[in-house]
Amino acid sequence: MSSQFTAPVVDLDTGAVIATHATDSIPQGPLPLLLDLPVQVVLNGAGALAPLHEALRRAGRHPREVVLTLRGTCGETEKDVFKVGLDGLRAHGYLLAFSGSGGVPLDLVAQASPYLLTLETELVARMPRDHRSVAVARATATLARGLGAHVLAPGVEDEAELGAARNCGVRLAYGPLLAPGPDGRVRVPLPAPEETPEAFMLGPRVQELLLPAVTLPAQANAEDVVAAFGHEPSISSVILVDEYQRPKGSLDRSRFLLSFAARYGHALHGKKPAHRLADPPRTVPRTTPAVAAMQAAGRDSTRVYDDLVVTDELNRCLGIVRVSDLIRHVSKT
Repeated sequence: MSSQFTAPVVDLDTGAVIATHATDSIPQGPLPLLLDLPVQVVLNGAGALAPLHEALRRAGRHPREVVLTLRGTCGETEKDVFKVGLDGLRAHGYLLAFSGSGGVPLDLVAQASPYLLTLETELVARMPRDHRSVAVARATATLARGLGAHVLAPGVEDEAELGAARNCGVRLAYGPLLAPGPDGRVRVPLPAPEETPEAFMLGPRVQELLLPAVTLPAQANAEDVVAAFGHEPSISSVILVDEYQRPKGSLDRSRFLLSFAARYGHALHGKKPAHRLADPPRTVPRTTPAVAAMQAAGRDSTRVYDDLVVTDELNRCLGIVRVSDLIRHVSKT
């Protein structure tokens, strides 16, 4: 498939390009893809999806690198067929997104655990001058937060639309305003940072203190974790992740090795899944200020000094931040 149109998908908080939106093409490259897929294709059954799978294969892409935005209408009588189709897409590894136009029943949207909810381009264009469009965008953002998803604004043409999107809680966007310049770089009009003493006292964002995370598949056994800790004595935690690099468990070095070193510890745990000994990961978005991250760390008095897992917009593990680093940097402010 030849390239027809691609656009960078931008994180409005940081200005980082985190994916590529593609139309009628499967471009090569390191970034995840955002592709549109008609609902009718899903309703037509697994065979109708074969061209998509083949195009990805030819481009050297894996489904786990692709977010599919389902566009179109699903009627009440088609819900069961559509749900089977969504299950099949997830089984292949695709991430799912839904258009905010309401073409898919909300109960199916919720069950699909989407990564994104996408506003309509026409809605984004009206937002700077239409309070009703703003209300729809805010409602979509509220729904997305409840589902653990993010909101994307497509087709952003000017700073008025960008500002309106930001004010509604939209985190991701693409469009002519965010197109690469002659030098190939994307320049995002970022909001002016707060210069108040309160903002200064929040300290740096956790992404500035990021350390590489030692990760293992969520299915790893305890012996795999022992080997990871034994490889480097400075490793303070091992993070268990799923196939999309989303954190599913956290293993603190001291507590884990103490359990393993106990009498019969190896016999009890060695070949068993490591998640039996894992704690829930304590995640913070990469834009979280250091003070807010410290507050999150202090919510569980038994795990105050456990590493925090830093995540991106799709809840993927970017790395860890150590509480001792947070304390040191905050004390300098």
